[in-house]
Amino acid sequence: MFPPANDLIALLGINLVLSAGCLRLLSWRRGVTPWSKWATAAVFVLLWCPVGPARLPIVAYVRGISSDLSISLVAIACLGMYQRLSGTSLVDGRERILVNVVFAAGALFLYPLALGWGDWDAYRLGWGSPGFWAVLLVLSLACWAKGFRLLPVLVALALLAWAAGALESTNLWDYLIDPWLAVAAIFQCLKSAVVWGLARLRGKPSASQK
Repeated sequence: MFPPANDLIALLGINLVLSAGCLRLLSWRRGVTPWSKWATAAVFVLLWCPVGPARLPIVAYVRGISSDLSISLVAIACLGMYQRLSGTSLVDGRERILVNVVFAAGALFLYPLALGWGDWDAYRLGWGSPGFWAVLLVLSLACWAKGFRLLPVLVALALLAWAAGALESTNLWDYLIDPWLAVAAIFQCLKSAVVWGLARLRGKPSASQK
């Protein structure tokens, strides 16, 4: 008997993110080699192998630790994996920085309030707030008008998946962002800030400004 569709989608998303991370790690120094491609494919297949008394796939046990991943994180991981495998860059540094800043800001807005650091819970917006939808629409249109495509695409994918009930959660926030993506975005923002600061101290433009 097959598990529900949203369980399969969640497991597939976790597997894709782990496989993308594996490929990135293996291609860190020498680039993408045939060996790294085969190793990544082997990891993808291995994570579906059933183990333990319950005969659950390995990725199901990972899900018990990581919980479901957001559609945004899965899409970013798939994009990164495609770029490495194809050798083409679909987004530039400025667009990556924008995405990291937006998700970092969203995390700093959402999680402290959701953890009770204020009198208002921002997580409630994800259960169907027209104001929240309007903010996402304005943000996406503004980015699109400036030539930034990645963020509007991520928002659109998250909204479509949420409307289809692709994951177990019924809250839009869980489709847009998750703690893993939040930590990664904040880390990348801090890293970019340090690189920019060091470049200013040396009197040279940073890589993101070229």
